[in-house]
Amino acid sequence: MSEASGTLRPMNSVTAHDYAWIRTSPLFRHMRESGYTLTLIRGRTPREVLRAMGAKPRGTGEGTAGLIEANDAHHAEGGGDYWDESYVAGAFSVPGENGDWTLVLGFDGGLGIASPCVETLSKGGRAVAHSTNGGMPIHLFHWFEDGELRTTFESASSRDGRTPDELVPLMREVGFPLTCEGGDDESAPDVDRKAAVLALAERLTGICVTESLLRDAAYELGLVPEWPAEEWTGVVIDITDAHGERLHREWTYEEIATATDRARAEAEAPVVITYNEPSALDRSERETGE
Repeated sequence: MSEASGTLRPMNSVTAHDYAWIRTSPLFRHMRESGYTLTLIRGRTPREVLRAMGAKPRGTGEGTAGLIEANDAHHAEGGGDYWDESYVAGAFSVPGENGDWTLVLGFDGGLGIASPCVETLSKGGRAVAHSTNGGMPIHLFHWFEDGELRTTFESASSRDGRTPDELVPLMREVGFPLTCEGGDDESAPDVDRKAAVLALAERLTGICVTESLLRDAAYELGLVPEWPAEEWTGVVIDITDAHGERLHREWTYEEIATATDRARAEAEAPVVITYNEPSALDRSERETGE
């Protein structure tokens, strides 16, 4: 993509088909099963990025094998704590559109670099990230421009961000089955959505991610600590079933707290068992057998 005119213009014609290799890639299979985040940040060195992530230096790693080994060793040191969200990230410099970029790869369960951190790193530049949580799975895409989250989505037809529809033309070009308005196009051929995400990332960065690029890079390693939990103010459930029926419901923190307190009070209330004594007439009928 080019920014010379102040608008997004395609710099190449890459599509999802160019990333068909991920279907048979042992490395990418490991990434998807383990949960990963891959982030591309323009104009920042690997050391700058790891420092902004709060990562403690862990030396270097030769290729993804070295990165995986360092990450596994870290979790082994912690006794394999399932709830430990710290991880070892690897970063290296790679040429892309308008200069050098830093590619950061982490087998982090798809947690991703914290948004405030990426916003800061993208100021005066651009950052693009995609991830998979390795479980359900959940696949996410984020595009930051000059410190602002411009477009983010899990489902291509349900986007968010400052400019959620700006990438729709590009998304259609790389293979996402979308209408011109950005809705689902049921008449379009289906596509590997992860391959389409990789193609979209290349359109935005000029960086062609290949298995050999990730596998053979010399990574600068850093131990990324757990981020403190953010305060939350509510919960949103937004589900569309197979028939197109949508359920959208929002609960505030106060509503949830009130309902929780009520349920707790009901659960802790004493159980009263009553026994209805039969009337004298009922007893008389049973005694006489009538």
